[in-house]
Amino acid sequence: MLELVNVTKHFGGVHALDGVSLTVKKGKITALIGPNGSGKSTLFNVVCGVLPLDSGKVFFNKKEISSFKIEQISNLGVSRIFQKPHLFSNMSVLDNLLLAFDNEDQKLVKSFFGLNSLSKEKVSEAKSALEELGLSSLETKQASELSYGQKRLVELTRAILKPHELLMLDEPVAGVTPALRKKISDSLLLLKKKGHTILLVEHDMPFTLNIADEVIVLDEGKIIASGNPKEIKKNKKVLEAYLGD
Repeated sequence: MLELVNVTKHFGGVHALDGVSLTVKKGKITALIGPNGSGKSTLFNVVCGVLPLDSGKVFFNKKEISSFKIEQISNLGVSRIFQKPHLFSNMSVLDNLLLAFDNEDQKLVKSFFGLNSLSKEKVSEAKSALEELGLSSLETKQASELSYGQKRLVELTRAILKPHELLMLDEPVAGVTPALRKKISDSLLLLKKKGHTILLVEHDMPFTLNIADEVIVLDEGKIIASGNPKEIKKNKKVLEAYLGD
């Protein structure tokens, strides 16, 4: 579904991505791991059009998107969360979720000004998503009232609700309690069972290795290993990257 071919991105003299080539298979959970500063979030930003790449190519469903803008890539079916929550603080949790739905005729925007009404189906779907993660009590709360972990969960729920083919998650369980991590893990495995394709960055290794089909390891902007979780656990280069010689 996603392919990077010899992608590079420099910041001055720093090689954030140095000739990265990888593939993300449809219907699988692919994890991108590596030490801090290895280039993981930069790779996400290049794929999503947040940052322009310096060289190389990015393909989504065999279509080159290397020079596409953020909104073009989103409209192709890419849904993403960032390292830090991005919610509208002055809107309720439910309204933040409703922004996930496609509304080409701007009916959703009009609804916030009282010019239109949202379909009952979309409201019901958003409420069901909240209930599934045990967040129903937050429905009417302003996003500004939420804890960091709650904001994280709401943003993840919104990303899942957005119609997508590829779900990109940058540290989905950062700041989340162990009990909710288990819920997120179960939710992502259920999404995979339904045919969703997921690419995630996460520092929580037990969480990552328990759900990933394939793990790709970055270090200093280069891929140093890839394979299934069992192979990665035993890989000498990976151990050295994380623990040193």
